Amino acid sequence: MNVITKKTDPKSVTESAASRTYSAPALDKGLDILELLAEVETTLSQREIAKRLGRSVGEIYRMLARLVDRKYISLVNENYHLTTKLFELAHRNPPTQRLLVEARPIMQALSTALGQSCHLTVYGQGKQVVIAKVDVPNGMGFSVRVGAELDLIVSVSGRILLAFQDGATQKLRIAEAVARSPEHANTLIVTLLDKIRERGFESASSVQVRGLYAVSFPIMDSQGHAVAALTVPYAERIDLPDRKTIADVENTLGKAAKHLSALIGG
Repeated sequence: MNVITKKTDPKSVTESAASRTYSAPALDKGLDILELLAEVETTLSQREIAKRLGRSVGEIYRMLARLVDRKYISLVNENYHLTTKLFELAHRNPPTQRLLVEARPIMQALSTALGQSCHLTVYGQGKQVVIAKVDVPNGMGFSVRVGAELDLIVSVSGRILLAFQDGATQKLRIAEAVARSPEHANTLIVTLLDKIRERGFESASSVQVRGLYAVSFPIMDSQGHAVAALTVPYAERIDLPDRKTIADVENTLGKAAKHLSALIGG
């Protein structure tokens, strides 16, 4: 009896494996709980969590207990909330940690020199996240909180994180930003980003806060890509005779960003 063996194309096997979807219901439940608690501004009871996730209380009971045991969430007065563990894990990541260590003294000096607050943002899934900030030295001005999620296309710092990327990365980030905030779609965005890249930084009036001006520079890696954006939201103090001008901000911030880039190997 002759046995006919069919040849298998290695390429088709690879493509099949790459397109296979794996199911991990328990992991999905845990991630759903963490993402839900990250989105709400208040604590939630077990019943409220189950209702919002479209699951039964019995489905999530053990998962909640394990997340409490592993200290990802905390149970206080029958309500659950996120702990700081996820934040701590993110900052243990070597590139992020190195960036933060080098950035802190530079940002302190920058804020003192300008009399303005400053913050550092990185890209993440169609948005930017504030990973460090220094408040206004004299206590009066504009600042954002660490952990805040900011838009990309309509913000000065967001456009920095888009402009200083290779073409494929830039295209992907724009698509993710538009998917997150469709109202920010802009057919001229690529042209605008090209001009920012040629200029080396972005400096413009805020379209989100009236009367606020923002200046942002990229923090570059060794390949010339922006790994972060260092930004000063400039709020003019009309009661100070020796207040810094926007040109002063651009000059001082540019030097600080260049210094930080050099320190992280950019």
